[in-house]
Amino acid sequence: AGDTTLPEVMTAPLRPDIVQFVHTNMNKNHRQAYAVNIHAGKQVSASSWGTGRAVARIPRVGGGGTSRSGQGAFGNMCRGGRMFAPTKTWRKWHRKINVTQKRYAVASAL
Repeated sequence: AGDTTLPEVMTAPLRPDIVQFVHTNMNKNHRQAYAVNIHAGKQVSASSWGTGRAVARIPRVGGGGTSRSGQGAFGNMCRGGRMFAPTKTWRKWHRKINVTQKRYAVASAL
C-alpha cells in the first residue's frame, strides 16, 4: 500500500453559500412556462352603473332573467373576474449561471 497525494480539489475552501446559489439557480432551468388564459374573467359584456345607485362602481353584467345579471365583473375582487396581474408566459423562468461559479461549487461540494 503506497502513499498517494491528495487531489488539489479536495483542499478547495468550503463555500456553502456558493453551492446553495448555484444549486438554486440551476434547479430553475427545469421549469416550464405557465399562465392563465388571456380571456379569463373578461368574457362577459359588463359596464359600470356609475354613481348614484348606492353600489360600488365596479362594472356589472347587463341583462335580466338570470342570477348573473347585475353581478360585478372584470375586477380581481369579483367572483368570476380576472386575477390581479395575470401570469404571463414571458416571465424569466431560466437562470444563467457563471461557469466559474459552477466549477467552484462542484469543488466546494466534494
